[in-house]
Amino acid sequence: MTDGEGMLAGVTVVAIEQAVSAPLCTRTLADLGARVIKIEEPTGGDFTRGYDDSVNGLGSHFVWLARGKESVTLNLKHESGSEILHRLLEKADVLVSNLGPGATTRLGLSPAMLRSRHPHLITLEISGYGEGGPLAHKRAYDLLIQAESGACAITGWADAPAKPGPPMADACTGLYGVITILAALHDRGRTGRIASASVSMFDSMVELMSFALNHARYTGTNQVPVGMGSPAVAPYSAYETADGETVVLGTTNDGEWTRLAAMIGQPELGTAEKYRTNAGRVSAREELDALIGQWCRARTIAEIQQAADRAGIGNARYNTPLGVLEHEQLTQRGRWRTVQTPVGEIVATLPPPVFQGWEAPMRPVPALGEHTDAVLGELGFSADDLARLRASGAIGAAPVTAADTPRR
Repeated sequence: MTDGEGMLAGVTVVAIEQAVSAPLCTRTLADLGARVIKIEEPTGGDFTRGYDDSVNGLGSHFVWLARGKESVTLNLKHESGSEILHRLLEKADVLVSNLGPGATTRLGLSPAMLRSRHPHLITLEISGYGEGGPLAHKRAYDLLIQAESGACAITGWADAPAKPGPPMADACTGLYGVITILAALHDRGRTGRIASASVSMFDSMVELMSFALNHARYTGTNQVPVGMGSPAVAPYSAYETADGETVVLGTTNDGEWTRLAAMIGQPELGTAEKYRTNAGRVSAREELDALIGQWCRARTIAEIQQAADRAGIGNARYNTPLGVLEHEQLTQRGRWRTVQTPVGEIVATLPPPVFQGWEAPMRPVPALGEHTDAVLGELGFSADDLARLRASGAIGAAPVTAADTPRR
């Protein structure tokens, strides 16, 4: 790995993507050094560009997920636009897509169709429910998948189910997509085999739900969600403090429970038969939470966390997003970087993987169609060719650059 290159330097990924799952997959590949060419519909592009305008006029989801990509506008329903895509695929290593049900087939981009024309190309199709089955035709969004997979039933409270805040179905599917592509690239280098793969949001969430499904299958009951806690472990919850904060304390084994009981001044509870096992403590959750809550309300969060650290008890502060922006764990470790966008610099965190001697380049967020001319120029299209393609509607309007985009 040379200076400035990532582990995936030399790998070209073409992305026909929108929303979160595929964009997170390809942004992660870009962070690792791959070249990612993002194909966008000419008149609006990825619809997350317009989800909101909270980042100085740009969408918060889009700037999270589009970093480090090249934006090329192509009308894939236009014969010339489709042909340009195939010329890009001739030089690409991977195609990632997450269009609606049946869309890749209608565009002539199903895995079977691509294998005959681009036998070197690894393909990954991200879908809602996978191929086959009674729900394969349905549109799928994060909330819908979380509801269908049972995730909302184990989040919130018994009488108030909730969707987990982050888009877990989208994000986990995207990361499973990364794993799939890395495995396919490794196998291609090792054996020469070319993979046509797929990952579905529903299967990804069912995988994450496996512990809850195991419990349901072998007990015949549904675990009841307990808000900021776990129905499987106790005590493991959030408690108010004397200074108006919320502290989260967690025990995951009998030894930790013994230490927590001593920490709150009731060491006899640590060896009491009623609370000796986690199953007993789960049954007695309410009374244990009341005891711990009373102890916490008499102390500040700093006092509680210091005591918990001394006792070897897991603890955390309940933070809001505004609080995390100033989190010392991020600032002291230098996790924030600036990223260029069409409206100037913004701030973002480094991606999670940390490599000795190399850092993700944090390349810019593209304007819609910003790289159309340059990428098509690499394919041999002249300025006159581009003008004709624009006039025909095969590609979008002249690229908008950062200098052309007004700051809101």
